[in-house]
Amino acid sequence: MSGRGGGLLVAGTTSDAGKSVVTAGICRWLARQGVAVAPFKAQNMSLNSFVTREGAEIGRAQAMQAQACRIEPTALMNPVLLKPGGDRSSQVVLLGQAVGELSARGYHDGRQQRLLGTVLDCLEQLRSTYDAVICEGAGSPAEINLRRTDIVNMGLARGARLPVLVVGDIDRGGVFASFFGTVALLSREDQELVAGFLVNKFRGDVSLLEPGLDMLRGLTGRRTYGVLPFRHGLGIDEEDGLRVSLRGAVRESAVAAPAGADVLRVAVCAVPLMSNFTDVDALAAEPGVVVRFVDRPEELADADLVVVPGTRGTVRALRWLRERGLAGALRLRAAEGRPVLGICGGFQILGEHIEDDVESRAGRVDALGLLPVRVRFAPEKTLARPAGEALGERVEGYEIHHGVAEVTGGDPFLDGCRAGQVWGTHWHGSLESDGFRRAFLREVAAAAGRRFVPAADTSFAALREEQLDRLGDLIEQHADTDALWRLVESGAPDGLPFLAPGAPA
Repeated sequence: MSGRGGGLLVAGTTSDAGKSVVTAGICRWLARQGVAVAPFKAQNMSLNSFVTREGAEIGRAQAMQAQACRIEPTALMNPVLLKPGGDRSSQVVLLGQAVGELSARGYHDGRQQRLLGTVLDCLEQLRSTYDAVICEGAGSPAEINLRRTDIVNMGLARGARLPVLVVGDIDRGGVFASFFGTVALLSREDQELVAGFLVNKFRGDVSLLEPGLDMLRGLTGRRTYGVLPFRHGLGIDEEDGLRVSLRGAVRESAVAAPAGADVLRVAVCAVPLMSNFTDVDALAAEPGVVVRFVDRPEELADADLVVVPGTRGTVRALRWLRERGLAGALRLRAAEGRPVLGICGGFQILGEHIEDDVESRAGRVDALGLLPVRVRFAPEKTLARPAGEALGERVEGYEIHHGVAEVTGGDPFLDGCRAGQVWGTHWHGSLESDGFRRAFLREVAAAAGRRFVPAADTSFAALREEQLDRLGDLIEQHADTDALWRLVESGAPDGLPFLAPGAPA
């Protein structure tokens, strides 16, 4: 299209109110109507990231939302990504490339506000290309201590004149107070852009809720644009909610019956600063595969496969494994020929030693010694979308790491190696390749002595598409889509009332 597309900011009363999935649902609904739509999140804080085809790192939530739009993700869709490295500092990724580490105070005291121009430029580029851009906020727009430097909630809405839809999770309780309080703590200028509300995760008879929605409109002068019912298993590729993967599948139904006589049990070590734990979602999608996260050595005893996942703190995770007794349990598994898979930081942990003067600055550290691999951390981050073959099957993945691995032995396995039943690779997402995943699980089952047979027809990509369509269905069936489109196209209604007290001076 030519000209400037419409836009909408999906904000939330809290973190985990459902902003990511509501944004994805609106994107899929619009895409199904033939609208050229793109997602946008000005600033994301997440350890779950993805690599675009041009080699840019963005949040996985925005990659998932781009899939909902049926378009390729780009760095424009998430110009600022913060990757926590501890309680008080994060790596700053700007337009897909790491530019340094900053403390929370240093970021909020100056750097963040200076990025507003970059963020608005990215949004404007998207709006010049697409009919609509659906933006996702972060946390709550009423975080009054952060409003001065905000670039992702009302700062973005003011800068781009976006109408704002506030999502509230009614399953937590207190949604009416949250809606009212969110608006009432905003300045008059910010309140003028808050068009109304969307109730998420409602259980029960909507007619019982309607009197409250009428009263809310009377109190705020703002309507509710929909009441979305509670649905299991819709939290795909959110920011850092481990509960997403603990729910265990990309399906709404319970784990399907195994194709063979046995189930396969997968234990994932819940290391600190775990990154891209979505890698195991493809395992959980397989009928008969049971995935759980563990933090005690005895929980590995009945596991047929143990996964050591990625982490933003490889040396810290290695120390944690030793302190918890998990390192010894992993060594015992390897000695007994029981399967272990290390991905990215987990792969590095399984090697001989790590030289880290970048991430932890710990220098040389002995690793677990289960794979013939030596790792040196480089200042530059590797960002790639590799493809190849393993176990006779085509595999695609993506790489996000500072560690450079020197493989000195073993059998080749993707970019890493295999020694006995210990496997390691830097490739995230490899298990989403259906043929490779089935071949790998057959190897695991044979080593574990399980009569497990991978289902022949499980397509992870098809399951993802089904789930995105379910999100689109929620919006289409339970929101006032005509009114939502008017917001996207025309902005917030005129004459919205001011709610006292407003933002503090």
